[in-house]
Amino acid sequence: NDFDIKTEALVRKYARRWLVEKSISEQVEFFHLNKVSSSMVIKVDFDLTMTILAHNIYRLFALDLERYAHQSDEKIYEKFVAIQGKVSINEKEIIVDMKKRRDLPLIIETMNNYKDVKYDIFGRRTMKFTGATSS
Repeated sequence: NDFDIKTEALVRKYARRWLVEKSISEQVEFFHLNKVSSSMVIKVDFDLTMTILAHNIYRLFALDLERYAHQSDEKIYEKFVAIQGKVSINEKEIIVDMKKRRDLPLIIETMNNYKDVKYDIFGRRTMKFTGATSS
């Protein structure tokens, strides 16, 4: 209870606090943080670590998406991750052919930034994202 704090400083302080609380609330809802998978502390710690990692990956992905940097993890998932499509693998590349959606051009444009990256985990293949010719 700081009665000497200026109104502007108080509003800024609580705005930052609200953003933190909102982020925690979104993580609890989207990643089911309030439903622990085990009573064993090590499993709960692992789940929490993986959840924080997933949240940070969603945030990094959202920063690459114009107009979506401030969207929730759930919204990013719905618009950009939960997309049906077809995956084809050949010797040099992995082709992800996604069904038509309103935001598909943005996904393709964003993922084209990584078109020349060779992924060790995929046998040094590149990834190519395209839009399907049918929906």
